[in-house]
Amino acid sequence: MNVEELNFAYKVRHALNENLDALPASTTGRLASARKMALSRKKTSVQVHATTIETAVAGSAGGFLNQSLSWLGRISIAAPLLAGVVLFISLYQYEQQHRISETADIDVAVLTDELPLTAYLDHGFNAYLAKRVE
Repeated sequence: MNVEELNFAYKVRHALNENLDALPASTTGRLASARKMALSRKKTSVQVHATTIETAVAGSAGGFLNQSLSWLGRISIAAPLLAGVVLFISLYQYEQQHRISETADIDVAVLTDELPLTAYLDHGFNAYLAKRVE
């Protein structure tokens, strides 16, 4: 039964129940006998076998395992993400230290070298330093 048929059946049942006390005795007797007859003809319940199709997603453990080990599924998603974040942060820190080290090496070379002041005013020297820093 669809929703409309079910709503109609509820409305009919409600209307019949409202006027139940106003019905004559002969009508209620006939309704009672019709009900008994309908109940005697009622089919017994039949077992229904149904098959379902379950979609599989890469990384899922399957039906039973997916329900009983749902925390494992969550960890299997969170752990690689966390490892990726840690990897990117550590790579960024390494690159920053590398740049700082190179800049310090250039500063030490400039400070310990005996260059004339005109070398620092030369645009080519500044371009060389900028290229080394990058």
